[in-house]
Amino acid sequence: MTANPSSIDHAPKDSERCTTGVEGLDNTLAGGLPRNCFYLVQGDPGSGKTTLALQFLREGLRQGETVFYITLSESKRELLNVAHSHGWSLDEIPLLELSAIENLLRPEAQTTVFRPSEVELAKVSELLLEETRKAHPARVVFDSLSEFRLLAETPLRYRRQLLNLKQEFAKYQSTVLLLDDKMTNNLVGVDPHVLSLTHGIIEMEQLSPDYGVSRRRLRVTKLRGVKFREGYHDYTIVTGGLRIFPRLIAAEHQFDFQRQPVPSGVSELDGLLGGGLDRGTTTLILGPAGTGKSTMALQYAVQMAAQGEPAMVFTFDETRGIMLGRTKALGLDLERYIQSGIVTVQQVDPAELSPGEFAVRVQRAVDTGAKLIVIDSLNGYLNAMPGEKYLNNQLHELSSYLNQRGVITILVLAQHGLVSAAESPVDLSYLADTVLTLRYFEAAGEVKQALAVVKKRSGSHEKTIREFKLESGHGIRIGEPLREFQGILTGVPMFQGTAAQIMKTTDADK
Repeated sequence: MTANPSSIDHAPKDSERCTTGVEGLDNTLAGGLPRNCFYLVQGDPGSGKTTLALQFLREGLRQGETVFYITLSESKRELLNVAHSHGWSLDEIPLLELSAIENLLRPEAQTTVFRPSEVELAKVSELLLEETRKAHPARVVFDSLSEFRLLAETPLRYRRQLLNLKQEFAKYQSTVLLLDDKMTNNLVGVDPHVLSLTHGIIEMEQLSPDYGVSRRRLRVTKLRGVKFREGYHDYTIVTGGLRIFPRLIAAEHQFDFQRQPVPSGVSELDGLLGGGLDRGTTTLILGPAGTGKSTMALQYAVQMAAQGEPAMVFTFDETRGIMLGRTKALGLDLERYIQSGIVTVQQVDPAELSPGEFAVRVQRAVDTGAKLIVIDSLNGYLNAMPGEKYLNNQLHELSSYLNQRGVITILVLAQHGLVSAAESPVDLSYLADTVLTLRYFEAAGEVKQALAVVKKRSGSHEKTIREFKLESGHGIRIGEPLREFQGILTGVPMFQGTAAQIMKTTDADK
């Protein structure tokens, strides 16, 4: 019987995968590296190539495999320093270092009429293969190709020796990582002599912003026979090795949930919202500084916590202490819920974070049960990553993921301007399902605040504009519709009622 070619699965099985031991990398590789293949790991100096390689070998030891580290560019002492910085030991990793090769290449041992480079390359290859035959390693790291390229001198000799190494390692069914510095003298960015010989290529970059720590990102540019996660993925180097944050793809996270409104605990606000904020939607609260945007978001966090639903608040602009003092003065018992663990407030350092790491923090919060995510504010988020070109796209992907998980997402955005026409740096219709706007306006010699719901995709809402106040000990207070005013949202309204009506409004405020 002839098999139907369309029914044959050519993707490597899990047993044919070589897990890397690097957090997040196996997810990016859709399970790991196919075994018994040649891979190029290329990156800038300081991007973490050696650390990744050591994690790869340590994972092999953990699985009971034989491993082998060949270093032409770093001494054993330098490798030990890298390992000790992460709390690792190299005692169980066989190591062939440069000093052993130098002994083999001493001038007194070279009695030949051939060019020195030819003799050196042949002897290096011979030594490497001899040590490989002894070890029969399942995993090999070759560090680095730069030294091997210099020994070869000519491209033809270099390619022939690489092909020879590939064939010999294949005999022992070794999975090989070739480390190399990033090529800057060709358009592709990858050594063309290695490109066709390898089964996969991992590129690592280190970026230096004008302010803050270096940012690192990784991408897989080639992996034969595997549908991997394409694009750039942020990563960090911490004690314990690399941590990679795979790019979030919202379409991979589909969950069934009941879309229903969740009340805020303020009846007038729920009336404006048509019952409350719906699960699985993103709400944008925008307005000038000091209008009460953050307080409205925290009102929801406290109310949901009172119903036993966890919330996570990411604050870019406000310290935890100031937040707790402000909510306590308003009568919101946020501190009690934080102490009980049902509300988590995470203060984000803008100079230390990448978009990928932030997305992973949000995912972990949702995985641990968070039903409400507050990002306060989008201004802080955007300012934290000024060099990123596609933050709006990443933010939209993040909100789509949260919506599909049935989470209520609240984004806070400060607008420029106080009582004039306010401007927003974010495309509102692109990001939000519901938009609440808070505005200052002047009436009877006082600066007042107004609240309106200008958009709600998931259902109907009240279209009136109401006065909004924050009262000590009472929290949010929302008044009657401001029907006597025109132009409130512009900040310069015109009063069209009677003097008695405006005096009545002022007395009610008192």
